[in-house]
Amino acid sequence: MAAERGMELVRELHRAAGGHLPPFRTEELRQALEEMRALYERNQADVSEAKSGRTDLIFLIRFRHCCLLRNQRCLLAYLYDRLLRIRALRWEYGSVLPNTIQFHMSAEEVEWFNRYKKSLATYMRSVGGEEGLDLTQDIKPPKSLYIEVRCLRDHGEFEIDDGTTILLKKNSQHFLPRWKCEQLIRQGVLEHVLS
Repeated sequence: MAAERGMELVRELHRAAGGHLPPFRTEELRQALEEMRALYERNQADVSEAKSGRTDLIFLIRFRHCCLLRNQRCLLAYLYDRLLRIRALRWEYGSVLPNTIQFHMSAEEVEWFNRYKKSLATYMRSVGGEEGLDLTQDIKPPKSLYIEVRCLRDHGEFEIDDGTTILLKKNSQHFLPRWKCEQLIRQGVLEHVLS
């Protein structure tokens, strides 16, 4: 059926649960674009014939044109939804994405992510005085300023505001300022220990 390749890409994104980023489907995208090119070329040939008096082709031309527009909408929706998901990943994981997520991104999406990351960093430096304002901190309002965390993997030394250096070793527990360890929690280095 016409314009199904683009619709299948949209269905795949819809099936991906909870903002999960499925692998970028380069081949399927190429096939949908190839289908669009073929529809366009057939329409161009039929338009030439329709101009010479074959009015029976007008409905076929309109049908193909609707298929082209549907494929275009599906492909744009696919790409736009992926960009929204990648933008949300920046807020969830910070400026460094895990390799498992980057593996599912195309080169253009990685480039877009890097430009978005730089743009966000420039904006955060421009507001909030000399040090800037980190908008990625305290995504949820904190109930306390300090939290107990457990280290899930060896991370090395970690310095807090008063100059104290803490060694983050696997399975060690610490009582740290929430805003200093929130990024490490999102990256999977620490986990919040709930009493």
